Parts: sequence; C-alpha cells; structure tokens
Amino acid sequence: MSRILGHNYIGGQRSALGNVHLQSLDASTGQALPGVFAQATEAEVDAAAKAAAAAFPIYRSLPAGRRAEFLDAIADELDDLGEAFIATVCRETALPAGRIQGERSRTSNQMRLFANVLRRGDFYAARIDRAQPDRQPLPRADLRQYRIGIGPVAVFGASNFPLAFSTAGGDTASALAAGCPVVFKAHTGHMATAEWVADAILRAATRSGMPRGVFNMIYGGGVGEWLVKHPAIQAVGFTGSLKGGNALSRLAASRPQPIPVFAEMSSINPVFVLPETIRVRGELIARELSASVTLGCGQFCTKPGLVIGLRSTAFSEFIDQFKRQISDQPTQTMLNHGTLANYRKGLQQLFNHPGIHHLAGAPQGPDQAQPQLFQADISLLLNGDELLQEEIFGPATVLIEVEDEQQLAAACSALRGQLTATVMGEAEELINWNWLLEDLQDKAGRLLINGYPTGVEVSDAMVHGGPYPATSDARGTSVGTLAIDRFLRPVCFQNFADDLLPAALQNSNPLGLLRLVDGEFTRKAID
Repeated sequence: MSRILGHNYIGGQRSALGNVHLQSLDASTGQALPGVFAQATEAEVDAAAKAAAAAFPIYRSLPAGRRAEFLDAIADELDDLGEAFIATVCRETALPAGRIQGERSRTSNQMRLFANVLRRGDFYAARIDRAQPDRQPLPRADLRQYRIGIGPVAVFGASNFPLAFSTAGGDTASALAAGCPVVFKAHTGHMATAEWVADAILRAATRSGMPRGVFNMIYGGGVGEWLVKHPAIQAVGFTGSLKGGNALSRLAASRPQPIPVFAEMSSINPVFVLPETIRVRGELIARELSASVTLGCGQFCTKPGLVIGLRSTAFSEFIDQFKRQISDQPTQTMLNHGTLANYRKGLQQLFNHPGIHHLAGAPQGPDQAQPQLFQADISLLLNGDELLQEEIFGPATVLIEVEDEQQLAAACSALRGQLTATVMGEAEELINWNWLLEDLQDKAGRLLINGYPTGVEVSDAMVHGGPYPATSDARGTSVGTLAIDRFLRPVCFQNFADDLLPAALQNSNPLGLLRLVDGEFTRKAID
C-alpha cells in the first residue's frame, strides 16, 4: 500500500462524495498524520448498505468451505502486512510494536478459528424430526431445521483494540463466517490502520472470488445513525462505551423493523480477595493485581476496577502493599488525547466524592496517564452510587473493605452485570465460599479463580459478554466461536423433498455433520 487514499469502501469501489474531511492524529504528539479521510455522506451510507444487501443472497448461498477460504485468505493478508503497517498503528494508538504484532496474530488467528468452525459445520445446528404418518392421534410432518445468516451487519470498531476488535476483528469475523456481509464504521481514532486492514480484506475477497459488497467501510463521525437505521442492516455489532451502546440500541429499537444490537459496553470487573489467601499471598496478589490494573495503560475492558476484601490486619497490610505497587507503576501514553481527557474527568469525579479517598498515585500530568488507587466506603456500593458502577477507562482502581461475610454478600448483590468476576482464594477456603461463586454466575459472563481478567483467550469455550450493562444481550459473546450465534437464525423446512433441502439437512448427510435426528445425535445418513 503506497499511500492512504481516505475514501470510503462501497461495493468493491472507493468513494469520496462528501465535503467533510478528517485527519488521523499521532497519539503521542497530537500532530496530524499524512492522509485525509472523507466522511461518508448519507447517500454513501445508503450505497454501502445496499451493496451489502446485494451481496447477501450470493454470499450466504456459498458453501461454508468457500467462506472458510475467504477467512483464511484474510488471515494470510493480515499476516503479510509489513513494518510500515505496524508503524502506522503505533503512531495512531501509542501502543508498542510488540503489542500490535501480538494483536495482529490474534486477529488473523481468530479468522482462521472461524474458518475451522465453518469446516466443522456445527454452526448449522442441524436437527431432523422425520415424518411419523401413522402417529396417533395425529401424524407428524417431516421437520428439519438449520441456521442461516440473518443479513447485512453493521459493525462499529473499538478504540482500544485497533485490530482484534476493529476492522477485521471478532464482530467482522463472526458475521462473515455466518454468511453476513459487513458494513464497517471505521473508528476515528485509527482511520489509517482501518484503511490498511480494509485493503487486506478486499484483496482476500478478490482472491477468493467473493461477491462485491461482502465488505464495505465508511468513515466519519455522526454517520452511525444512518447506518443503524438503514432497512438493509439486520444486526449491529459494537464495542465501546455504555453511552454509545445505549444510543445504538435505542436507534435500532425505534426502526420500523427493530433489529438486535450486540454491544459490549462497560464493566468494572470486580475482584474478591478472600481472607486466607490475603494472609498467605497478599504481597504477591498486590504485585500481580497492580500489573493487571495498569496493563495497556488500563485500557482493557477487562481491567480490574473494583477490589473487595474483608477487614483484617492482613488486608490492611495488603492495602499498604497495593499502594506501593500502584505508586511504582510508570506513566503511559493513552490511545489519544480524548481518551486521556476522559480519564482525567473520571479521576476528578473520584477525587471530588466525599465517600471516596485517594490512596496512591502521583498527580496526573498533562500528557500521560498516571496510575491511581482509591478506597470507597462500602455504603456507596450498597446504596447504588453510580460512580462505583461505572468503568473508568484507564489505569485506576477502587478498593472496598467490608466488615464481614454478610456485608460482602451484600456487596456482590449490589453489583450490576459484568464481563468478568474474580475470586482469589486458597483451595479449602474456596469450598467454604462456594456460595460466592454461585452468586457471581448471575453477575458475570466469565468467572475466574486465582487469575486476572486482563487477557481474553480466543477459543471455543470463551465468553466475553455478560448481563447489562456489560453487554446489551447477555445471551451472546463477542469473543470465541460462539460469537457466530449472534448473526444466525433458525429456519425450519416442513415436508420438503430431499433434493429441495439444503445439503446440511439432506438424508445422505453429504457434509458429514453431527445432526440431531429423532432426538439422538448421529453422523449417519438416514432413510
């Protein structure tokens, strides 16, 4: 790629009809980077959505193996992006090269993971109930069910993961795997990065013989409403703030045809530290927890934002150790100056709250984020104080000290939905506190024992979701192969001749699928 063109991607073509232009900024200096980006007009958003709609019946009808080849080709193209690409991402995000290289591998690997899902075929969830013409008192018709893509998907990328949760990120990968063309709204924090990746996707589409319009991308602020309201769009994938996710959900619900919004939005990721483990491993936990809080400048949606423990001499010592560890953490550059401004605003709210006390952290400077530690009175959480339920995006966390087990149970009950919840405890201790693990199942999408939530494995079993406000729909996940479920819907075929059925449901089982036939799983062909 020789230079940044800055034009929107619509139906395999580039378009720049508008007169509003944007520039990407160096995250460290705030200076404008080369390249000007044309904000999409309403007509261009319309054209992108219609291009996706035109591609949908063609793309959905392709054999799953063909779509798998497309995803593999995207992964190969991403892996082939060179040092100039890495340098671009680093300048736009202030993230180090090693982090970007690792994130690129995660992005390409999740494309390959979804390609494997397509080749396995379990996403079809094929079910067959054969006809029972002699059943009394009424016969049963032949019923066969499988799942298909729901239609074009609008995807909004995240600021903090410019690759893995962005242009070719998990929402795009799972939508494409499901057979759904994508219209991607590029994040304004890394538009040049988005262009590099979009070009890679289109090269892969050409190599794989995919229909035009299978992937489209638009630039600009304020264009998301046009996209979500467009009648061709059938679902929305979003990673970002609670405010942004709620706004998209309201737009989608107000359409003449409401559509689902799968938004990952907000989490404070509580960590419960049990008494015996504090006595045995308090110093180690303080060191490891401070590293988790400040990892990536605290710009992970799984950052531990609330630490809860029982009052004791050992917990007081832990607090002192945690204070020292946070104070020793270096300042870091955030993704952009807007993110830093929001972090400063969140800190100021904590400083100004009479029930919250500052424990550690040097004064916040003008250019970089300074790690901070606060302590809040348990009554604030129990009384529903909003400040203790809201994520502070950056390297800060809050401690709460409770009097006894009953008060800790009340603290757990007062929490809203979370992406993660962690319990630190010794083996026998965890058995006695099993009730806490049971209660936390109602609060979070992922439960951890003696670990740290930062770091999300992309795998079959992973859940990156949870009850509101962690996500807009707790039944799904935005990481792991189960993410494909969000963009599929079931279809039932009644009394179809075998040659009219999709291959996944035909008697001979030509795809070799594991199917539920008359209540039993089998790979066998049926009569």
